[in-house]
Amino acid sequence: MRFHSEELTAVRRTVLDAEQLADWVPSACATVAEQLRHHGIAPAGYPFARWHPLPDGEVEAEAGFPVTAPVAGAWVAGDEVVEPSILPAGPVLAVWHTDPHQKLAETYHAVDDWLETEHAAATGDSWEIYHDLPTCDHVGTRIEIIQPITFAVT
Repeated sequence: MRFHSEELTAVRRTVLDAEQLADWVPSACATVAEQLRHHGIAPAGYPFARWHPLPDGEVEAEAGFPVTAPVAGAWVAGDEVVEPSILPAGPVLAVWHTDPHQKLAETYHAVDDWLETEHAAATGDSWEIYHDLPTCDHVGTRIEIIQPITFAVT
């Protein structure tokens, strides 16, 4: 557990089926990386993805990089748009996943178990930071899951 400071980000957004995330994230990160390079901006950290489940089984997803200065407006490259976003500040549970991607659900179950055991609650959508995805070729196996949390008042 730690405190996460607010981070400005540059992202691509989409709505897709949850099963498509693993294929979409690398290309989204590559697009954002190329647009940052084109605009002379260096990423301020590792690539990440965050999504919000929708009622019909789809997810609203964003993927990209933290940046040190706000991205002004949206950058359009063909049919791809890179736009600003923010990762929120506050207490978070940070959990490392170092197994194959197919076992990622088990790590999320461990997060849920910890929340229950510690009488904590998720306060927003989690995100994944890809520590071995510098070229965005694949999702990788060194993934840090960040879950915003709060503790129940007793």
